[in-house]
Amino acid sequence: MSVVETEHVLVVPTEVFHEVGHFQGFSSEADRYLDRILRPEHISYRPRGEMEDDPSFKQLIPYVIFTYEDEAGQTLLFQYTRGKGQGEKRLQSKRSIGIGGHISSDDAARQDANPYLEGMRRELEEEVSIEAEYAPRCVGLINDDQPDVGRVHLGVVHLFEMSAPRVSPREDAIAQAGFQPLAELLADLDSFETWSSICLQALWGENAK
Repeated sequence: MSVVETEHVLVVPTEVFHEVGHFQGFSSEADRYLDRILRPEHISYRPRGEMEDDPSFKQLIPYVIFTYEDEAGQTLLFQYTRGKGQGEKRLQSKRSIGIGGHISSDDAARQDANPYLEGMRRELEEEVSIEAEYAPRCVGLINDDQPDVGRVHLGVVHLFEMSAPRVSPREDAIAQAGFQPLAELLADLDSFETWSSICLQALWGENAK
């Protein structure tokens, strides 16, 4: 039995998400959604292997984007290509600006810890080395019901505004990584996974507020 099949991940009923207000794409109303869907009566930890094929639940995924503004005022984002060792095979070979992963039942083991924040911290520690100070803020949610992988996941977008562009990968699955100018990323949206493309357009595209 694989790790994916045995791992128990945090999920919320898709019905609860819809009750708050279904959307396709990006929503900047993170607080309104999280205040409701993260209530103890709504969250549970279920086998990841089962949840990957069950659209009646949404697996909650922290999605951290590292940004840096250089001395000239140019915005740069940390980006990479998902390698073959990446856990979600449906996203392999796609470019991404997001770092994160599932919240595990192990993250809830500490009674004094917030499972969501603990899971995000663990995922970041496993995947990247952050070697500069940063200011974090939660800026929105991503939902994309069109592909199979999106139908069973709900992303929570966090911006980490870096004091220096010093983020490096810890895993071989994070390939061709580094900070690149935002303008270059916006000009190559087709090469990115859907969630990254949604974030790039919603947060920095022509119609971004």
